[in-house]
Amino acid sequence: MDTTAPLDTAYSPLTALANVLRSEYCKLRTVRSTSWALLTAVVANVGVAALLAIFVTGRLTPHQKATIDSVRLTMGGLHISQVAIGVLGVLIISGEYSTGTIRATLAAVPRRRVVLAAKTAVLAAVSLATGIASSFGAYFIFQALRSGASMSAALSDPGVLRAVTGAGLYLAVIGLFGLGLGAVIRAPAGAIAALLGIMFIPPLLSDLLPHSWQTTISPYLPLNAGGQIYIASHFDSNSLTPWTGLGVFCLYAAAALGTGIILITRRDA
Repeated sequence: MDTTAPLDTAYSPLTALANVLRSEYCKLRTVRSTSWALLTAVVANVGVAALLAIFVTGRLTPHQKATIDSVRLTMGGLHISQVAIGVLGVLIISGEYSTGTIRATLAAVPRRRVVLAAKTAVLAAVSLATGIASSFGAYFIFQALRSGASMSAALSDPGVLRAVTGAGLYLAVIGLFGLGLGAVIRAPAGAIAALLGIMFIPPLLSDLLPHSWQTTISPYLPLNAGGQIYIASHFDSNSLTPWTGLGVFCLYAAAALGTGIILITRRDA
């Protein structure tokens, strides 16, 4: 046999990247925690929207119905789904460190930044698809089950389509933020604690600050900034605009991922 014959399939960087992406997607969909996290996100978004439509809309006063942002109310399930997607982002990489399987991953793909980039791309696609689908599901079920003709919000109304779609974008960014923290801290418990602490503790601490400090700092806190994207109307004058707020939130995720990219090449597996 002629051992000098050329291989049938030529190597290329794109082929190698496609193989890594395929591998990371296979790992993501075969891990049980992925199914539970995505299911929790969908059930929380759609289920909470249904409960709010059935039990809350009929009990609001006319003044409340006229002043409340019905889309933001619809997205009440994000308080739960954001935790599920954030934890999923953490576990995608920290789970491999805790079990030691990261060594096999890095042995197969020695270019560590490629591994992290592939995990980022796969998580972004899955969390974005899940987030947008569940957000539109929440919107449609809320509109179908709400009490009477009040609190109607058509997708063609100003800000509604952006707010519903933005809720899905918001969840995707939370997932990437969790992935970045998982790459930096590597221990699942520590990374999850850091994620939840950064998400929920700063808004509580900001309430203890003088009012002038609150109006300066609060709009730039992660959840306050990111949450502007799924508000359709009734904006606070001290808050960021929806896209600016989402951009600030993306900077938090980018900072975490950037730190992870630096550290993944400087530390042992």
